[in-house]
Amino acid sequence: MDFTKELDTARQLVENRLTAFFPGSGLAEAMRYSLLAGGKRIRPILTMKFCEAAGGTMEEGLDFGCGIEMLHTYSLIHDDLPCMDNDDLRRGKPTNHIIFGECTAALAGDALQAAAFQTVLSAEGTWRHGGAASKALAAKLLAEAAGLEGMCGGQYWDTLPVKAPRTVEQLTAINDKKTGALLRAACMMGVAASLGHRDVDSVCMEAAQNYATNLGLAFQIQDNLLDATSTTETLGKPVGSDEANHKTTYVTLLGVEECTHQVQAYTAKAKAALERGTWPGGTTFLCTLADSLAERTN
Repeated sequence: MDFTKELDTARQLVENRLTAFFPGSGLAEAMRYSLLAGGKRIRPILTMKFCEAAGGTMEEGLDFGCGIEMLHTYSLIHDDLPCMDNDDLRRGKPTNHIIFGECTAALAGDALQAAAFQTVLSAEGTWRHGGAASKALAAKLLAEAAGLEGMCGGQYWDTLPVKAPRTVEQLTAINDKKTGALLRAACMMGVAASLGHRDVDSVCMEAAQNYATNLGLAFQIQDNLLDATSTTETLGKPVGSDEANHKTTYVTLLGVEECTHQVQAYTAKAKAALERGTWPGGTTFLCTLADSLAERTN
């Protein structure tokens, strides 16, 4: 199977599973609106494909990946709120608070965060053994990625007013929490999902962690490039908001040419990280995915 077909197959697995969650009206409708609003589904795909690479199956990593996507969606809903980025467009559609109001949007995000852990801890994998250990480890990884030392901590530092432009080092530290933490959880949770077939392999866990760290930095720099050079129609959300808000980004600090170089350099580091560890299912897809994200236009 070529990369595009493999990617589409994995994405369709995620889409089909996500449609089973949160039927009904009211708050459930607001949750479904953002959860099913599209997107690349990169995080759950990473979870499933790391499970497969580590010797499991995509299906064994599916609910862990759906939990990741719920938590990611909650972060987007809150990120778009007037108290944060105050955006009215996400994935080409009106943001949650535009449709349902700020109060319901905030609650939809809160409920999605709770549902993320419920989904992970309720996963019914086909593990021969180690299912409880896999779920406990996955939930721990997800909690660490979401909290003070992860996504929320990074968002906090990103929203603080600053008197002078941030340095590259400061920006990287923030983005490593905002973007990198959840990507690390996605990849490492995939390895955790394979525990029915093997023991915990610290080398594979470390390799997954390093892959995700570098992938996250490449992803964030590419995001900054697209915000500076793309169009709203292509990107599916407002462009130029960083400049309008006088926000320090990699582009303002390094320029377009150096940012392009940095994306390629971090992508190469991500792929190199997978040279360590034992991967019965292979890492070709994961390496090709890293390349495709570096070349994305939205």
